[in-house]
Amino acid sequence: MKSYRKELWFNTPSRRAFINITQQVTQCLHESGIKEGLALINAMHITASVFINDDEQGLHHDYEVWLENLAPHEPVHQYRHNDTGEDNADAHIKRQVMGREVVVAITQGKLDFGPWEQIFYGEFDGGRRKRVLVKIIGD
Repeated sequence: MKSYRKELWFNTPSRRAFINITQQVTQCLHESGIKEGLALINAMHITASVFINDDEQGLHHDYEVWLENLAPHEPVHQYRHNDTGEDNADAHIKRQVMGREVVVAITQGKLDFGPWEQIFYGEFDGGRRKRVLVKIIGD
């Protein structure tokens, strides 16, 4: 069995963003040479997410609105976490809802997706460098 590891780095200028990383993960798969196995893709920061869904701007807008209604950024004093001097309690909650990682099957050297599925990096507290781990195992 082979193992491959790579970090993808992001620095979004905005506080929140959804970035399609499917092509970067596909490139990692090609670099790995693995034809059958599993790919783990996970955010290595507690205010960011990795998830799978459709690459459709209306859906991304709906996520943004829904998440902001669920855990609004302001007023920042509404969260105990922000008593420490932080202002990102909402980002922690949004990450918890959207998830930390995804696992994708690899079949015949390709990411084995259903229709319309793509991999996204979700940023909820941008403005600094953060990373996503791609770990691929198999033969």
